[in-house]
Amino acid sequence: MNTNHQAEVVTRPRQVEHLVVGQETSDGAGVKLTRLLDHQLQKRLDPFLMLDAFGSDEPGDYIAGFPDHPHRGFETITYMLTGRMRHRDSAGNEGLLQTGGVQWMTAGRGVIHSELPEQESGRMAGFQLWLNLPAQDKMCAPWYRDIQREQIPELRTEQDVLVRVIAGASHGVKGAVQRAHTQPLYLDIHSPDGASFTQALPATMNAFVVVYEGALQVQGTRVAAGQMAILNNAPESDGVQFQAVGATRAILVGGQPLHEAIVQYGPFVMNSQQEIMQAIDDYRRGAFAA
Repeated sequence: MNTNHQAEVVTRPRQVEHLVVGQETSDGAGVKLTRLLDHQLQKRLDPFLMLDAFGSDEPGDYIAGFPDHPHRGFETITYMLTGRMRHRDSAGNEGLLQTGGVQWMTAGRGVIHSELPEQESGRMAGFQLWLNLPAQDKMCAPWYRDIQREQIPELRTEQDVLVRVIAGASHGVKGAVQRAHTQPLYLDIHSPDGASFTQALPATMNAFVVVYEGALQVQGTRVAAGQMAILNNAPESDGVQFQAVGATRAILVGGQPLHEAIVQYGPFVMNSQQEIMQAIDDYRRGAFAA
């Protein structure tokens, strides 16, 4: 825990542009989840492609998991709030995602993987975020990292706000993962009632906050549990500022847009239809398993 952090001053905080209530759906072998970011928001929230929230005490909602499936052209970031999930992929990687941990996978030119629960009862909850890769990196070698709970840097502010820095940096504390092109910021913020939190953020970044417990006041807009607030892109803005309403937990995500064409076909995200056709062909002939 870092208590000697640098305070961040925000003088022109962003406003809430739009509140999003996710759509209930299912994926994998029938896992129930809420899709907060889908293809309709990909250009607005570039470089982020998708965000799913999952959470249930009922094993039937998650027990079938996500059997073998392919990806190409982007990164998946799975943050486990509570539960246990086993990952295996065609590159020979295997890991156990546990409470408070993160699975960061770069699909690159192609990988086949599975994500299956290692629990038969109890609560499983978390988020999966898809982060786009720049065109020059879409065909890079697949990469995978299991980040355990204790490997994620944390800080506590003077108002007793706990911040888990998954990616980017907050108050001078560098996160577990850095990316040069998209420069993702990914914070899990735990705020006591009435506490305020500020985070510096370049005006060029797209950003959003998702409340998963409690509520936040963001420049006069109340963001309730289960809602995603898209933050505006005012050219003079220098960060985010909000206040907790009750004990509150939320994720704050931001990133530099790539401003490239986005062509998606299911688990493949490329820059052209021709590249999508090539991905389908490569998958069908077994190239992803190499």
